[in-house]
Amino acid sequence: MAVQAAEKDGINVDDDHLNDSLGNPGLISPDKEDLSRLLTVPFSGRIRGGMRPGKKIIVMGIIDLEPDSFDISLTCGRDSEKEEPPYDVALKLTARFSDRQFLRSARVSGKWTQEEASTVYFPFIPDQPFRIEIHCEHQRFRIFVDGHQLFDFYHKVKSLSSIDTVRIQGDLQITKLG
Repeated sequence: MAVQAAEKDGINVDDDHLNDSLGNPGLISPDKEDLSRLLTVPFSGRIRGGMRPGKKIIVMGIIDLEPDSFDISLTCGRDSEKEEPPYDVALKLTARFSDRQFLRSARVSGKWTQEEASTVYFPFIPDQPFRIEIHCEHQRFRIFVDGHQLFDFYHKVKSLSSIDTVRIQGDLQITKLG
């Protein structure tokens, strides 16, 4: 049953290869003992083919019991690990628990944009699971948490295909990436 559901989503899952997913994090949810190897935080993973309109990134996880903050970034220049010049950040989402802010910003040519902070409500609860979806559209990213659209972030990095890495750090565990 699970295999059929996965095939419907366009993700090829072969019964025999369920345990060979190490080279391919995010297509299927690894079980507990694999979790520590696969989706440890801080996490950095490749976005195959970069971003494009219609593509979405899904991050599922569990907030730590006493969280301070976490962030999820979509960045460019995966292969240049050197910090000079700093890679462009197309979208950085920061959840800050002290003042219950869910912030967005970007870094273009080494300069951070003004943080955007407005949100209807703060969607994250310590020790609880969450699902973040980042939908890429022509003009913007649309961010959904647990199925609710929270805000849009208009593209600051215009070359969507150069957005090739997802980076996740902070007070959370990642259970699934897609």
